[in-house]
Order: sequence, then structure tokens, then C-alpha cells
Amino acid sequence: MAGSRLPRQLFLQGVAAVFMFAFASLYTQIPGLYGPEGILPARRTLRPQGKGRWQQLWETPTLLWEAPRLGLDTAQGLELLSLLGALVALGALLLSPLRHPVIYLLLWAAYLSACQVGQVFLYFQWDSLLLETGFLAVLVAPLRPASHRKEDPQGRQAGALPHEDLPFWLVRWLLFRLMFASGVVKLTSRCPAWWGLTALTYHYETQCLPTPAAWFAHHLPVWLHKLSVVATFLIEIAVPPLFFAPIRRLRLAAFYSQVLLQVLIIITGNYNFFNLMTLVLTTALLDDQHLAAEPGHGSRKKTATSWPKALLATLSLLLELAVYGLLAYGTVHYFGLEVDWQQRTIHSRTTFTFHQFSQWLKTLTLPTVWLGVASLVWELLSALWRWTQVRGWLRKLSAVVQLSLVGTATVALFLISLVPYSYVEPGTHGRLWTGAHRLFGAVEHLQLANSYGLFRRMTGLGGRPEVVLEGSYDGHHWTEIEFMYKPGNLSRPPPVVAPHQPRLDWQMWFAALGPHTHSPWFTSLVLRLLQGKEPVIRLVQSQVARYPFHKQPPTYVRAQRYKYWFSQPGEQ
Repeated sequence: MAGSRLPRQLFLQGVAAVFMFAFASLYTQIPGLYGPEGILPARRTLRPQGKGRWQQLWETPTLLWEAPRLGLDTAQGLELLSLLGALVALGALLLSPLRHPVIYLLLWAAYLSACQVGQVFLYFQWDSLLLETGFLAVLVAPLRPASHRKEDPQGRQAGALPHEDLPFWLVRWLLFRLMFASGVVKLTSRCPAWWGLTALTYHYETQCLPTPAAWFAHHLPVWLHKLSVVATFLIEIAVPPLFFAPIRRLRLAAFYSQVLLQVLIIITGNYNFFNLMTLVLTTALLDDQHLAAEPGHGSRKKTATSWPKALLATLSLLLELAVYGLLAYGTVHYFGLEVDWQQRTIHSRTTFTFHQFSQWLKTLTLPTVWLGVASLVWELLSALWRWTQVRGWLRKLSAVVQLSLVGTATVALFLISLVPYSYVEPGTHGRLWTGAHRLFGAVEHLQLANSYGLFRRMTGLGGRPEVVLEGSYDGHHWTEIEFMYKPGNLSRPPPVVAPHQPRLDWQMWFAALGPHTHSPWFTSLVLRLLQGKEPVIRLVQSQVARYPFHKQPPTYVRAQRYKYWFSQPGEQ
């Protein structure tokens, strides 16, 4: 089997890049979100309760407890932490020696510290995903830089250690959990738009921050939208088990399907660093051979193949074709695909019921756990085999110690992850080993493993709700307070802001979906605008001069909820 040295390096660089984007984006918003004059001052979240220093740190794991020792308040400490995090991540992105476990541990600890005081503005699934991925990077990162290792005549690294590929398997398992759960929840939510395959006829228009390309995607034919939903279910539910396929080409096919989905989402939606993070996870499906990392791979001469190898290759090809055929048949059968040659369209509909899907999920979820177990056992046995090839008793002893430590950590993290993964099917959750539940409960607050499920329900089926703030000096003449990113001005095209996440604009999208009592922070936002607090104003308009009440705060502020739709082609 081809090695994973280059994919691991790509993974570590990718994690560093995402940390850099996340810290830099957060840094610019801290005064308005968490400062003393911000919407949710961070200092209110950290109040000593007379507990010991280490107990306090364990229960609320944040380095910001130490901010007062440096003469800083919580928000200033958060700014310092974010700035240092962005710089360290940039260093790890550019310099190979800095891709070290200690560096990734510091990045993880810094972001976990921010999430502890981030409140509602840091409660997104991609923040949890970054924390989980960042911790895996601690195990994946080598203690010794790869550039210091010699290669044998066959191009293999002589200094490569038996355990190095083992934690990288956890990245593949995380990608599987993320994608499979995201596909399943769309159907378990009973959302009529997902079941009717019409979700994408609303999605591009009603997502939080559309891009200019979303307008064009929204006006594609309805039959193509429905077919795209079918493809989404195929990529998110049917393809992920292929991540563990023994046939390399199946894993590569799964890789390219995931990349296609993420790239299309990036083009049509501003989901900050989330899709970049997912693309980083897909590196776990690659190998050195595919990335041309093996010296002389392209110049090898064809040699005669023995009949057992030829037979094995033929059987692999037949199995691969059988998998593709099964996926095609299942897609056609379960989504009733029919080609209309006259209208040149493809009709699709869901041919199974919610009860049938629930029974299927109940039957399949536990086997996917055993699939993960079998794949992990294979990785452990492969690592053990590589250990037997180590020469020299001292190196052998050192390798077995590292293999034992990393192997134990890998198994422990896998067991922990089973608990949030099993949330997709309650019956499976109750049948898990109790030891896994206890282990997860002990470290749950560290966010080492999380549950996922993106786009569970489609919102805005009757038009996109949007909260518009207006200010006035006399209560009669009102002026709109326009945000930089969220929809407001009808004549302004949607912006492209990723990988930056304007967190206030995102929360305004959630606020529009329910009454103001569901968004307690909203009252604080209005109060800060009435007070004319500049840090909050800069969240609305970075150029204060463009804020309509920059000279004098408004006497009144009101919020009205409108419904928005994309314009039709040809409209002004």
C-alpha cells in the first residue's frame, strides 16, 4: 500500500491555514463582540468561584484565566491570543520545522480558550470541527521533521516510524462521520424540502450569505436542482463508506466526489473556513503514489506480472465495477430517475418512506461502527507489521513505545467519537459500550469529538426572512442601518467574504428565523447602537463614516422583518 507522507504534510499545512484564517477573522471582531463596550462582554463569562486553579482550568479550559496576571482584561487577552494564534499558524503554514505537535497543541488550546468565552458567536459546527481536527493534528504531526530523514534506494523513508500513519486514519474517520451524519440528518429531520428533492430551489436564495454565483445557481432548471439533491444524498450517504474501501481507486473516486461537492458549495455560498476545513480532511483519502511522491514512479518500466497478481487485479476491477453499478442502480431505484427525451430533462422523486429510511438507518448504523473497528484493526496490524521490520534493538524498543502510546491514543479517540456519531440513530446510541460513554463524558468539555449535521432543515420556504434595523432622531423619519455583508440594500450584489466569517451578520440570519426572545444578544446590539459604541458600529460598517449615525447616535432604533427573494433574470 502506498504511503501517506505527502498527504500528511498537506493535512498539517491545511490545518495551519484554517487556524490562521479563523484566528485572523476573530481578531478583527473581538472589540465589537467581546470588548467592555461590545455586544457580549467576555469578562462576564469568567468569574472565579473559589475553586482551585487547576480545577477551575479543567472545568472551564481556557488560557484566559491567566489574563489578569498579565494586566489584561478578558477581551484584551482574547485579542492577544488570537493575534499570536494567527502568527503561529502562519509560521506552521510556511515553515516545515514548525509543523510540530507542540505547535498544533498550542493552536488547539488557544482556539479552545476562545470558544470558552465566545458564547453564541462561537457556537458553530465549524468551530467544533476545527477544534477536533486541530487536536488530531497534534497526533499526526511528526516529532522529527521529515526533511531530516534519509531515503533508501526504493524511495521509502528509512527513518519512517511504524505508528506515523495510524493517527492519520482518525482524520478519515472524522471525514466519514461529518459527511455521513450531514446526509442522514437531512432525511431524519423530515424536512419536506429535502424529502421532495426541492431543497436547492430555496437554498441558494435563503442561505446566510449568498455569493454572486448563488443568483445564477438559483435560476437553474428545477429538474437540475432536484437531480443535484439526489447527487448530494449520494455523495454524503452512499459514498462515505468507500473511504475505508480496500481498493485504492474507490477511495480516490470518493475523494474527488467530496472535493466536487465542497468546491460547488464554496462557489455558491460564504461558509467561511468550513469547506476549506472539509477539503483538508479529504487528504486522508490520498496517498503518496497518487500525488507522485514516490521517486521514479512515473518512469518505471512495465514488467511481467505473475498470475496471482493478475488475478487479484482482475477481481479488484470487477469489484470496483460492481460497486459503481450498485451505486448507480440504487440511485435510479430509490430516487425514481427517468429520462424525458422529449423535454431533455431527468425526472426524480423519493420512492421510499420515512419509516423505511428509519429502519434502514437502524440496520446500517451499527455496521458502520464495525466497519470503522475493522478498518482501525487493519491499521493497527499494519503498524505492528511495520514495527517488525525495524532493525536494531534500540530503535525497535523506541518504536514499540511510540506505537503503544499513539495506538492507545488512537483507540481512545475512536471510542470517544462513537458516542456523538451514534446520535444519528438513538437505538445505536443506547447499544454502545458503557465504557465509551464514560470516556466521552470525562472529556466532553474539551470538544475532542463532536456530533455533526449540516443543513438539517431548509428555511425560508416562503421567502427569505431578514431583519432590517432602522434609526431615527424624531421617531418619524427613519434611516436604514445597512450591514456590510448580509442582504439589505436591494441594489447591492451579494459579496464574497470567505474565509472570513462576519459573526454578527451570521447571527442576524438566525435572529430573523424567530422572535427576538430566541436571540437575547439582539437587545444588547440595539442598546450599543443607541449608545453609539464605536466597536459595535465597526461590526456593522468598518468605515465609520458610512454609518448613517456616526456623528450622533440615533434616539430610536427599530427592527422590522422583511422577506427577500432573488430578482428574476432581466429585472433591474
